[in-house]
Amino acid sequence: MQDDQDIKAAVYRDLQDKTRASSWSTVEQLVLACRMLAAEGHWANGLAGQITARGERPGTYYTLKFGIGADEASPQGFILTDDDLRPLDGMSLPNPATRFHLWVYRANPAVQCIVHTHPAAVSALSIIGQPLIVAGMDATPFFENCGYLPDWPGLPIGNDEGRLISEALDGRKALLLAHHGLLTAGATVAEAATLAIWMEQAASVQLRAAAAGTIKPVPAHLARESRDFLLKPQITDLTFQYFARRVLRADPACLTA
Repeated sequence: MQDDQDIKAAVYRDLQDKTRASSWSTVEQLVLACRMLAAEGHWANGLAGQITARGERPGTYYTLKFGIGADEASPQGFILTDDDLRPLDGMSLPNPATRFHLWVYRANPAVQCIVHTHPAAVSALSIIGQPLIVAGMDATPFFENCGYLPDWPGLPIGNDEGRLISEALDGRKALLLAHHGLLTAGATVAEAATLAIWMEQAASVQLRAAAAGTIKPVPAHLARESRDFLLKPQITDLTFQYFARRVLRADPACLTA
């Protein structure tokens, strides 16, 4: 009989050898990310939230035109900006609140995509000043990986929030913003979108658990092992593909509309 280490090693090999990465373009992934996040309640309050990704040319970034909701995102709704948020087509209006994303990109060269949203459960934690607690397996991707910004600097259209958020992120992949919402910073669009969905789900469970009893964090060594497994690129990409299939079943034409 195989021991646990051999079993785990075999699982990791299978993930590497027997899974296929998604082949959507960056813009297509962004459309799918918007649609899946909207379906999960991340843009329930209208236009409050953003998603961005690095463009193919250095110093360029994709973002939605301001005024387009995540649930109606299409390839035509995305524009390229420069590293000062100026639209390269000279006409489109990017969401001015995406300026703080640029600070995160400059400070974190490995980050390829940023999601910022105000979903209900994360927003509730942010309002009561409660950081995310890793107390269940599904929250372990955030173990030692989710910062907390305890002060809200105000309307996020200037540079101050960019400085504060990029410093608070400090190399982690997620951030809970007091009085505000969440930010996830991924090495891929799939990772950033999947983490945002997982973070809201973890926050929702935390609120329910706190109402029922005492929250008991996962032991550190187990949380760390689970985090490292769930954050494997194959896992986040397969999870993204699952949510993308749901999007495409709901609107098969969303990548061409």
